[in-house]
Amino acid sequence: MKVEEIKELSVSEIVERIETETAALQQLELNHTTSPLENPMQIRHSRRNIARLKTILSQKQLTEK
Repeated sequence: MKVEEIKELSVSEIVERIETETAALQQLELNHTTSPLENPMQIRHSRRNIARLKTILSQKQLTEK
């Protein structure tokens, strides 16, 4: 997900996306510990996507104040 796409979302949508991405990351990590993933870079991409979402969320919350 690109930053421009994230900026277009509302705060509640970003929070929802963070929750779903976090759950997906936990599932990926669990699957990776039991048997190696075909593409372990998925874990890195998921972590970075969560970080992007959290960054944009904090920016939006600061601008609202």
